[in-house]
Amino acid sequence: MQKKILLLGSGELGKEFVIAAQRIGQTVIAVDSYENAPAMQVAHGFEIINMLDGDALDAIVAKHKPDFIVPEIEAIRTERFYDYEKEGITVVPSAKAANFTMNRKAIRDLASKELGLKTANYRYATSSEELQKAVQEVGIPCVVKPLMSSSGKGQSTIKSEEDIEKAWNYAVEGSRGDVVEVIVEAFVKFNSEITLLTVTQNNNPTLFCAPIGHRQERGDYQESWQPARISDKDLFEAQDMAEKVTEALGGAGLFGVEFFLADDGVYFSELSPRPHDTGMVTLAGTQNFNEFELHLRAILSLPIFEIKLEKNGASAVILASENSSNPNYEGLEKIAGLAKTDFRIFGKPTSRPYRRMGVALTNDTLETPIEEIIERAKDASKLVTITYK
Repeated sequence: MQKKILLLGSGELGKEFVIAAQRIGQTVIAVDSYENAPAMQVAHGFEIINMLDGDALDAIVAKHKPDFIVPEIEAIRTERFYDYEKEGITVVPSAKAANFTMNRKAIRDLASKELGLKTANYRYATSSEELQKAVQEVGIPCVVKPLMSSSGKGQSTIKSEEDIEKAWNYAVEGSRGDVVEVIVEAFVKFNSEITLLTVTQNNNPTLFCAPIGHRQERGDYQESWQPARISDKDLFEAQDMAEKVTEALGGAGLFGVEFFLADDGVYFSELSPRPHDTGMVTLAGTQNFNEFELHLRAILSLPIFEIKLEKNGASAVILASENSSNPNYEGLEKIAGLAKTDFRIFGKPTSRPYRRMGVALTNDTLETPIEEIIERAKDASKLVTITYK
């Protein structure tokens, strides 16, 4: 059952997906806007295009005639996906899912207005003036995010009226695609955040991974751990919400569904229709299948009997601090010498401040306190030094 997969976006998540696909004999063509992107380094072939150029996208789909189109990033001309589905190509998880989740407006309105899921109070704004009005309506503090962005880019918290114009400019600067609009969310007084990796299957039940906790800075995750602490009641509520929203979007694959856990229950936050960056903790051997293997198996309609938590684990990011076209890594022998520890260096050809270049991974028994494992991951990540030429 060899299939051809066109991977749209070739970062570190795409690279791990390609490795999973290669292991079971699938063919992958990796696409991105720059040469030597991580997934291109392990794929059968690659294309370099601007994926917001619909004609360029059409051309490579016609050239490669894939069985599956797997989006890995947001900045894609996703409305073309409906046409590809009509041609008999499977868009992962579906054209509807890709279109709705690439835009925070569509997915938030689906969750809140159509499905009735509990979310933060929110408004939209297309100008600095509209943002002023929206902030008055939802109240201060509040969070501002571009409708299209990734890894927290353009996201900021408004703590006073003086922050509004700065938040608008930052959101526009961090926006991906050609949509200049933001979502303004009332600040939820949450105790923690979780990612619930949710696997939808074509002919089998929806499955859930053990919840993943994470800590963010600058809108991007710094450490993630599995399992996150959550009550049975909140977990049931989160699973129910995740099943409703993924069922509404359709298709098969792994979704990263994000929630806030607050005193008054669970709030739906966001959803990604693909492996999630916080889910890199599954590369620490926490589960019988990591998130990339689960995504692939669901796409190919390979039945997944169960998802089993086998170890507690944590991940901690390895960040760049400078701009460079030739980053080098030192200290790998130190991290390699640690027990129950692993790492990934993504192979990104260039660096910039705060760019995620790798990840440290730690695990231990299910009885080991998760806080210990998180600290080990943080310590391990500091052993890797990036040098710049």
